[in-house]
Amino acid sequence: MTGSTRPRARAGRPAAGPWKPPIRKRFGQHFLEAAWVAKLVAAIQPRPDDLFLEIGGGRGELTRPLARAGARVVVVEIDRLLAARLAETLPTTVQVVTGDILEQNLPALLAAQGPDAPPARLVGNIPYNLSSPILRLLVTTQRRAGCFTDATLLLQREVADRLVGRPGTRDYGPLAIEMQLVADVERVLTLPPGAFRPPPKVRSAVVRLRFRPSPVAIRHPALFDRLVRTLFTQRRKTILNGLAPMAPAGSRLAPAAILAHAGLASERRPATLDLADLARLSEALAEAVPVLK
Repeated sequence: MTGSTRPRARAGRPAAGPWKPPIRKRFGQHFLEAAWVAKLVAAIQPRPDDLFLEIGGGRGELTRPLARAGARVVVVEIDRLLAARLAETLPTTVQVVTGDILEQNLPALLAAQGPDAPPARLVGNIPYNLSSPILRLLVTTQRRAGCFTDATLLLQREVADRLVGRPGTRDYGPLAIEMQLVADVERVLTLPPGAFRPPPKVRSAVVRLRFRPSPVAIRHPALFDRLVRTLFTQRRKTILNGLAPMAPAGSRLAPAAILAHAGLASERRPATLDLADLARLSEALAEAVPVLK
């Protein structure tokens, strides 16, 4: 596990007075105003028996109300100055880990909470410049280890639109497909730039993910992921033409036969394929070209 845990204050220790650390643009820091924190906490509905993993504790705006609700919180904060301050002022029910969320072994971090720890709930104000890699980390972790029950995430609205995208829409693509394999996704709040200090140049949204088993069987996950990305980098092409780049050197890939085996019309476009369609196509491709598995 990357990162370090710093000593924490005793439960009930009062936080220090007003503190305004420098804004570090390289960490994409935008701090949520109190009124919007209250709305976010209301959407999360923390309970005393909850275990939260928080991505980016910041100044503790969200961490503190979660702890006050009686929940245990593991917060990962990359800014060493902020992490040190959190560790000094938060109760012992909060563990502060200093480090990059993308470098954490999340299953090990949560397993370290003990055998009686419940499955974790995920929360966070996700840096806009790191949204895609963080979301992919969460999907990969959930597919591999099933660590989380749900997630409530604050994201750039454009990213939220892509997460909730449905087949046949402009926003539907690899991110929506990856997430739909592990969770049901809904938008719960839309926030203006003025909800933050400093205000970002974009609007934001809160999405809720309710994790559950995949509705389709994916026997070859690496092939499935490659297929999705290949098709959607050519989303204007028909799926007949979009399959061509999947051919290994020297192979005789026959896209028309593969599509017929999967029961898909060759003139369809990638954005019209739902999870079941893509799962069948992945399976047909694996059978036709075993080297791709």
